[in-house]
Amino acid sequence: MKSTIPWLIAAVTGCVMIGAYFVPYAQSWRDEAGIWFEILAAIAFVLGGVNLFAQHLQKISARRAGWGYSAVTLVSFLTMFIVGVLKVGVNSDRPDYPWSGSYQSEGSALWWLFEYIYTPLQATMFALLAFYVASAAFRAFRAKNTESTLLLVTAFIVLLAQTYAGTWLTAAVPDEYSALTFPGLKAIVLGVFNTAGQRAIMIGIALGVAATSLKILLGVDRSYLGSDGD
Repeated sequence: MKSTIPWLIAAVTGCVMIGAYFVPYAQSWRDEAGIWFEILAAIAFVLGGVNLFAQHLQKISARRAGWGYSAVTLVSFLTMFIVGVLKVGVNSDRPDYPWSGSYQSEGSALWWLFEYIYTPLQATMFALLAFYVASAAFRAFRAKNTESTLLLVTAFIVLLAQTYAGTWLTAAVPDEYSALTFPGLKAIVLGVFNTAGQRAIMIGIALGVAATSLKILLGVDRSYLGSDGD
């Protein structure tokens, strides 16, 4: 019973969402289900925040390894939560109702935290990630077999076409043979081979989503229910 009722709710809701695309009368049902989804998502966000706070607080109180990172996480979480909910520093067009302004308005505390703390930290993280990507690319781009050779040649063409050197090296090629230049080869690689690969991947993803959805609707896969769904 613990797994049957949640499965029935998921199956009925899924069938309503699917049928709404084909039955005009059921479109209002889809909108109603969307409202319920937003309500449940809001509740899930609250539970997630409480769970985050409890887990890190327990780690700090036990002084387990990495508890300092948990302290930073909790301080950041509480700071963003307080300035966002209280709309600290928000400028409103109506002085009588200072909370009527947007919490993301320029000059607010939340905007300041995003603009001068979160965004620089994010840029720093991606800058460090670039070195790991370059290191992984150096190890991967080795002509060990046919597949790695094709990957190496393709990456060389695309990367060189992004620079001025790629345009300069093939500047002497006549306009009627522009497809043989590095920018022209890059356009062919991205417009033909890359597009074909992306479409094949998207088709595979769509088929996988359809198969997984059917398994959930029919009750074959109940792993989302946890251990009770086994």
